[in-house]
Amino acid sequence: MNSELPLGRRDVIANRLAQGEPVVAAALAVEFNVSEDAIRRDLRALAAEGLCRRVYGGALPVSGHTQPMFARIDKDKGRKQALARRAAESILPGETLFLDAGSTNLELVEFLPEDEEQLIVTNSIDIASAVLRRQDLRLIMLGGTVDPTVGGCVDTVAVQAASALRIDRCFLGTCGIDLKYGATAVLHSDAVFKRAVLDVTEHCVVLAMNHKFIEKAPHRVCPVAEIELIVVEHDVPAEHIDPLRKACPNIVRVDTPELAGK
Repeated sequence: MNSELPLGRRDVIANRLAQGEPVVAAALAVEFNVSEDAIRRDLRALAAEGLCRRVYGGALPVSGHTQPMFARIDKDKGRKQALARRAAESILPGETLFLDAGSTNLELVEFLPEDEEQLIVTNSIDIASAVLRRQDLRLIMLGGTVDPTVGGCVDTVAVQAASALRIDRCFLGTCGIDLKYGATAVLHSDAVFKRAVLDVTEHCVVLAMNHKFIEKAPHRVCPVAEIELIVVEHDVPAEHIDPLRKACPNIVRVDTPELAGK
């Protein structure tokens, strides 16, 4: 058997995945002269780092859309915090808030006002955990089967639970946004869940990182006109947001990233 170090082998596999190449465990085992079990361990390790998506017999590259939630949490943290701080200013005392699963919405938890009457509803494990640590907020966690890409529950159980609520303000997660198709999602189940939440929501807010205006996702969630407030980054190109203003006049730029260098 090949004595090549596993970390070196994983680096080669990771580079191929980063270039958009799918990999097959059996072929890699022959190439590196190791067992398929060794390759499967490599792929499990890479998947745990958010570098690939395991499929039967191998693995597929991940895009920004399909990276699991845990792999997105620490990316561009300062920019996400800037959006979150500004979006939190829209919250009124005593509102019931829905924080949709997403790494930018996770940053909102830090900036929520202290209010023991404020009820936070979420389908996200990470957001629920962060709210629970606050101790000055009430929490409802919508259950069901957890989708690892979403980082929360979007199955029929979660849809039914959301449909029984009344939400004052929803902070909607979106995979992409444009004037023609509105807010979109990669997963059909996620889009269905988001629509169920919007059906019981009074006000909808979107925190949009710059890449949301250029990424495409196949499932429509809602038109731009149903979004009351869109909070965007300080350096978002005007051509990305100016077309949206007729449908959603309330588009607000933040000043600068919250934490320089992150």
